[in-house]
Amino acid sequence: MKQTIIIGNIITMDEKKPFAKAALVKDGKFVYVGEAEDVKKFADADAKVLDYGGNFIYPGFLESHTHGFLAGYRAIGQADLTRVVPTDYNKYREIIRDYMKKNPQKEIFMAGGWTENDEYITKAYLDEICSDKPLIMNTGGGHSCLLNTKALEWAGVDKAFAEKYGPAMVHVDENGEPDGYLCENPVIELFSKIPVSFEDAKSYILAWQDIALKNGYVAVADAGADLFFKDASRAYHELEMQGKLKMRTFSYILVQDNTEDPKGDIARIAAERVKYGGEYYRIIGVKAFLDGVTEAHTGWQNQDYEDEPGYHGVERFNNHDRMVELIVAANKEGFSVHTHSEGGGATHFMLGCIEDAEKITGNMDQRNILAHLHFVTDEDIRRMGNTGSVPAVPPLWTAAIPGFFEIEAGFVGRELASQSYPIKSFFDAGAYPVFHSDYPVSPSLSVQTSIYMAETRSLPKNMFPGANTQNNAKEAINREQSLRAMTINVARQWHQEHLMGSIEYGKLANMTVFDCDFLNDDIEKVGNAKLIATIVDGEEAYKA
Repeated sequence: MKQTIIIGNIITMDEKKPFAKAALVKDGKFVYVGEAEDVKKFADADAKVLDYGGNFIYPGFLESHTHGFLAGYRAIGQADLTRVVPTDYNKYREIIRDYMKKNPQKEIFMAGGWTENDEYITKAYLDEICSDKPLIMNTGGGHSCLLNTKALEWAGVDKAFAEKYGPAMVHVDENGEPDGYLCENPVIELFSKIPVSFEDAKSYILAWQDIALKNGYVAVADAGADLFFKDASRAYHELEMQGKLKMRTFSYILVQDNTEDPKGDIARIAAERVKYGGEYYRIIGVKAFLDGVTEAHTGWQNQDYEDEPGYHGVERFNNHDRMVELIVAANKEGFSVHTHSEGGGATHFMLGCIEDAEKITGNMDQRNILAHLHFVTDEDIRRMGNTGSVPAVPPLWTAAIPGFFEIEAGFVGRELASQSYPIKSFFDAGAYPVFHSDYPVSPSLSVQTSIYMAETRSLPKNMFPGANTQNNAKEAINREQSLRAMTINVARQWHQEHLMGSIEYGKLANMTVFDCDFLNDDIEKVGNAKLIATIVDGEEAYKA
């Protein structure tokens, strides 16, 4: 195979050789990393040259927690509300109506990316937009949604349904009738009913791949690949067999809350791994939801909500013995367990399960993942390091985002809200933090903004001019830590550090090129850095 010479300012993330000026690629892997004047000694005379001049080359960036199908679905299959900041229900109405006009053939109209504020809306808002077909408006976080009357009828959400789940998950009016607002389990149940063709699903996955590559990511984790489309693994597999996958996806398959058969679930997922596994799509674990999210009043906290004494959130997977059994069974298959753990109570519960599972397995290197980690006690930060668990943290959520912060402070108190999203403490405790965007739950997928917010703990200045959005500044980290959290640490999460995460001899030739030195340039320049190219297996998969 023809060789490729890569020239530029290379930041390798290899502690033994942190910087280089050139790399040689053969058969999709690095065969030399070093100086520009030496690389030609090892290269064939007809080697292709990719010279990026004074730009900066990093290991291909890795995303530890995303939702691929949903990302593509929102991009090309739904009315996109994410660009409306701050929330404006008049603009939402315009976007949804425009989408309906362009897609009259749709049986069900979907709108995604709704951001809630303190204005409570019900099915009446959507009925005014559309009264003759089901219309569903999903929040950006994906943990709650609003249905019009037709959608409630289509989904079978009635008074009995509301009584089954309770008012925390199915909101009701004064007569006990569903008012259109659903949270948590009913939302997942709802999404499984929405008709999506297999070919459309494949197109959504490819749309997501384009988004990721255009933002500098070469590999991602899909945290619940089957969460929004049950046949997602087969869709990924077919695309790989057709040669259409460029970006590697490491997948976690969903298990139900408090599953009655943990061993059976692991056996099912292991069989799916064999059936659909390949080079570019690979199942490496299971996904479980422990709780909801604080802004929806469903995060499982260590204490009661200040606005509702006696209530500390929604406990989804809260059966200790079954979680321990799940972790032990996963360990036997070489799987990790990847949990949605937003509130402090959920994290405390999960770490206790991991500790007990490790006593049974003796494996302190299973690398189970706890994602989101909105509120974490000092004790549980230490336990994260001691158990070898992986904290998946969201730098894009660390700021006191206007609107969101006030909602959270009203629920859990301003003192706790000001202690959110620890990152530095996880590094200090000896853990291996990884960054995640949770895209498209978070509407941003950005290497440069992640670095910016991890250091400043505030939003970029152009987002809310004049507003002080900094929060919990003591948890700020340095640039090198940020780069590790998007490269080698994520590779470690996937047990792939021998193949990716740094630019070293023998590893996959995956690189991302920016016009900025993330280690040394001014932080404002970092926040506005421009992507030059995304390289997968030594080939430019995207070029600006």
